[in-house]
Amino acid sequence: MLDTNIKNQLNTYLQNLKRPVELVVSADASSKSQELLSLAQDIEGLSSLVSLQQQTSDRTPSMSIKNPQNGSNITFAGLPMGHEFTSLVLALLHSGGHPIKLDADVIEQIRNLPGEFHFETYVSLSCQTCPEVVQALNMMAAINPNITNVMIDGALFQDEINDRNIMSVPTVYMNGEPFSVGAISVVEILNKLDVNAVARKAEQLNNKESFDVLVVGGGPAGASAAIYAARKGLRTGVVADKFGGQVAETVGIENFISVSKTEGPKLVANLEAHVKDYDVDIMDNQRALSLKSGKQFELELESGAKLTSKTILLATGARWREMNVPGEQEYRGSGVAYCPHCDGPLFKGKRVAVIGGGNSGIEAAIDLAGIVEHVTVLEFDASLRADEVLQRKANSMGNIDIITQAMTTEVLGDGKRVTGLTYTDRSTNESHNVELAGIFVQIGLVPNTEWLTDTVDLTPRGEIIVDGKGETSIPGVFAAGDVTNSAYKQIIIAMGSGATASLGAFDYLIRHSDEAGNATDDTVEKALNSDTVAA
Repeated sequence: MLDTNIKNQLNTYLQNLKRPVELVVSADASSKSQELLSLAQDIEGLSSLVSLQQQTSDRTPSMSIKNPQNGSNITFAGLPMGHEFTSLVLALLHSGGHPIKLDADVIEQIRNLPGEFHFETYVSLSCQTCPEVVQALNMMAAINPNITNVMIDGALFQDEINDRNIMSVPTVYMNGEPFSVGAISVVEILNKLDVNAVARKAEQLNNKESFDVLVVGGGPAGASAAIYAARKGLRTGVVADKFGGQVAETVGIENFISVSKTEGPKLVANLEAHVKDYDVDIMDNQRALSLKSGKQFELELESGAKLTSKTILLATGARWREMNVPGEQEYRGSGVAYCPHCDGPLFKGKRVAVIGGGNSGIEAAIDLAGIVEHVTVLEFDASLRADEVLQRKANSMGNIDIITQAMTTEVLGDGKRVTGLTYTDRSTNESHNVELAGIFVQIGLVPNTEWLTDTVDLTPRGEIIVDGKGETSIPGVFAAGDVTNSAYKQIIIAMGSGATASLGAFDYLIRHSDEAGNATDDTVEKALNSDTVAA
């Protein structure tokens, strides 16, 4: 099953096992079952601490990873390859006693959760967000034997997908009831299970000392800004809903200079690891609510916590733009999707539409065409905006139709899932219906600035207006990345603007060191002496 190179890597990982691990495989004569059984046999052969047995279960093929000492149980229903291979490796290591990389207080909170929680996580193996959720729940299951998790490959268990009307991944069920759809972290899961968790966290944040630089956002711009600030010896904090932002959902990255090719989740992991090399206070799973100016800046969070800082650096990024038509929100996750790589496999053999004729839209159409029966691309303008090479590729595929001057007016459904859409031909003003099972929206990004509407100056598109140093209309408040009025939205440009804004904040602190409430003389002297070599 595994080639020699992967076997060698896995063998190295399995040297970290500290206690026995049992593999329980449910397999039949199908090809996927035999592949899974072969995978389990390969794993067994690499470590004397791994044992294998076969036993029929409700889902076949499946493989459970059990710790006989504490009774923990982690299951993969399907073949955990692709993006989920890392989930499998981590499940083996954590079940075998390898330390779990969570804060001690979080581990203790998981261990002490009352009750039993049985999770079922539906994924597609091409989904980049799914492993994050699978690994979060698997870690919890490894810590607390009253928690179990089953990863279910939706493409392999289509009957379950249809019965539960699952049209977006990752979708999580708990104790047989819907629990979450989309990315969710360990802390967010705990917040849902432990009703007092949010209040306790807010109290901890309220007790933090004031920062010199407080970065709002954990994407490439925010990470770059935090590193540059920390290198100056400034007391630096990062508040983020989730680390990585949009990059975490990016499949292939081939234009990041000096790195010929990588993937979003890998780049995000490297960014976070680099930030953690410095003395940066990372406060994730927190969303900003408001920003107030005074002797110092006060950032209020949705949790109720309030943080203060001498400067603020806004790097909240952007999110997928929505169509804002009737039916879109009603069928979001039930046929309306925004990530073709994540949700595309759930529409195998069905008819879908892609809204948008830019690069992202045509790339989505090309990817989907290899999975679904037919793709209809609807573009608002009279011509496509995608690169010529992408247009040629799309036009060469026999199951892609492109309709220009098409304005989507409504998402149609039967109350449970999408059944079609209505669009208006802008050249004739005629209305048309298209029958389909899924709609993938690819019409660009919208900046995350709703909470800043009455705070800093914004462009008509909602982007934060910044000057050459990244400073906003409020002295001491800086911004960087896709949330600003930068001409181009690229990872490398976001990182550069993060560094610029951070250096701008440092310059601001120096120049205002004599003003009450800004930088102290000690802070400035420490900063001036700390960064001996800065790229």
